Amino acid sequence: MTQMSALETASAIRTGQTSVIEVVEDALDRAHADECHAWSWIDDEGARRTAHELQRKLDAGEVEPGPLFGVPCPIKDLNALAGAPRHLGSRAIGGHPSETDDGIVALLKAAGTVPIGTTTAPEFGLPCYTEPAGRAPTATPWDLARMSGGSSGGAAAAVGDGQVPIAQGSDGGGSIRIPASCCGVVGLKPSRGRVSAGPFGVDGPGLVSGGVITRTVRDTAAALDVISTPMPGDPFSAPPARTSFLTACDHEVPRLRIGVLTEPVIAEADVHPACLDAVTQAATALEGMGHVVEPTTAPFGAQEWASFQCVWEVGAASIPLPEGCERNAMPMTRWLRREGRRRTGVELAEGLAGIQMISRTVGQHWADYDLIVSPTLAQPPLPHGQLHDDDDPAADFAAQCRFTPWTSLWNITGRPAMSLPLHTSIIDGMELPIGVMIGGPQYSEERLLALGCALLGR
Repeated sequence: MTQMSALETASAIRTGQTSVIEVVEDALDRAHADECHAWSWIDDEGARRTAHELQRKLDAGEVEPGPLFGVPCPIKDLNALAGAPRHLGSRAIGGHPSETDDGIVALLKAAGTVPIGTTTAPEFGLPCYTEPAGRAPTATPWDLARMSGGSSGGAAAAVGDGQVPIAQGSDGGGSIRIPASCCGVVGLKPSRGRVSAGPFGVDGPGLVSGGVITRTVRDTAAALDVISTPMPGDPFSAPPARTSFLTACDHEVPRLRIGVLTEPVIAEADVHPACLDAVTQAATALEGMGHVVEPTTAPFGAQEWASFQCVWEVGAASIPLPEGCERNAMPMTRWLRREGRRRTGVELAEGLAGIQMISRTVGQHWADYDLIVSPTLAQPPLPHGQLHDDDDPAADFAAQCRFTPWTSLWNITGRPAMSLPLHTSIIDGMELPIGVMIGGPQYSEERLLALGCALLGR
């Protein structure tokens, strides 16, 4: 049943073709049979209890079921789910049960989704691979010897493997789009202010956005309708959709001017031919739709991107850890926290100002383009451990930058970007997914979703 999309699943429940109970039981069976190491916790008892209650309300006519009603939707281990042990991907945290739901979790639950458990994430969401200490690395379902990406690695693996049709994620430097590319699924990072971090979270510099991972653009749109609910005190805000994001999927896409970016931005990187081929094929398809497609250049370079690294390091240093627990953290985390503590207040202020200047530079550089297309990643999903280097965290960080030379651009600017599973390639005898990323101006999610549906046909 979970091979169906989220919208198809909810429709089947509404029409009585299946029940919430049957759908959740099927998802639990698939989760327990998981070979990708996508789960940090599976809530059999709670999921069944929620399924029975939702079905009771449906049968009694006590609820008007929405587009996601009854759909299994796990929560990323970085987000609070009431009653779930919260590890944040780390042995330095005790994994005590959360007392409350994060705002995005509460919204998804209110829409009738069933959080059947929590999915794996790397420690505090800092790396772009999901290889937490003491656990097997999370794998792409396309090749269990290769990475799922991160930090929403478990979410993408569970969706890509057909265990669930949708999973909650978050993206601070590519953490939805990176695993979406590695697992052959859809991953949208919404605009800054589109998805509230409230009522318990803070936005800080506005790099992180909540979201979902799905197998179809329409499912992503339906979820965005649910989670793009502002909350009191939000420091950033986005205008509402003109109709709904799901309706926007059916909008006719006007003739667009689209820039094609293949030049790495944040680091010098070798780009795999398969990633370039994916963009070339996407550009050809876009031209065939009548759009104007032309090459463009990187709007800034690694020197300017150093502002992001400063803010990232200070953010790692500011993660609250219980007294004496840091020694149990992974070398990458300890290195980032150490580097963050070395930064002065003036350096942080300069880093925040540098991020704002990058946003202005990007806006001016791409003012004539409606959208930008690039590879999501510089390489196909890599074998486990190829980036991870506990002996040299600085080299590990540099390797991550070379692997993801485009994704953080969209976090810095606050603009929306989406990785689409438009291409596959045979690598070392295995067919692997290759994501193509499409980004646009601030608050252009409706256009991204409409174009994504046109490209994917779903």
